[in-house]
Amino acid sequence: MIWEAVAAVLLGLGVIWLVLQPLLRPAPVRAAIYIPPDAEETRRGVALAALREIEFDRETGKLSDADYAYLKSRYTTEAVAAIRADDAAAAAEGDATASDVERLIAARALALSGHAPACPACGPRPEPDAVFCSHCGRRIDTAQDCARCGAPVPTDGRFCEQCGTQVAA
Repeated sequence: MIWEAVAAVLLGLGVIWLVLQPLLRPAPVRAAIYIPPDAEETRRGVALAALREIEFDRETGKLSDADYAYLKSRYTTEAVAAIRADDAAAAAEGDATASDVERLIAARALALSGHAPACPACGPRPEPDAVFCSHCGRRIDTAQDCARCGAPVPTDGRFCEQCGTQVAA
């Protein structure tokens, strides 16, 4: 009987501890995770969805031509304003895609001049000493010579066609 009372008291203390623990030691506050807005929830998306909707309503006969013309001009103006605002915001932030494009153009120019490696699927790579493509993992078109006889080995070749020596992967 005494053991049952001790077990009940311990169980009660455990339950009280579990209930009061969040109040006594609150969990650290975590930073909120950024979730980008859905494309149709943005100003631009709403305007483009409205344009699609009025086009559909006109085709099904729910909207007269006069109403369609009015709504189309209104929503087109809104969509153009939203697109211009998005472009201005991207330019103000220093859009990363613009710098990526510039980097790819520079890499392509290097590849055309014969100084940069180029992937057969992805094109020129920015890494000058790359053996494999950093995007798809394929072997890059680099001139490789056999270590034994010096004959050129095809890019995807595993053995020298001249002497049969295995080429390093």
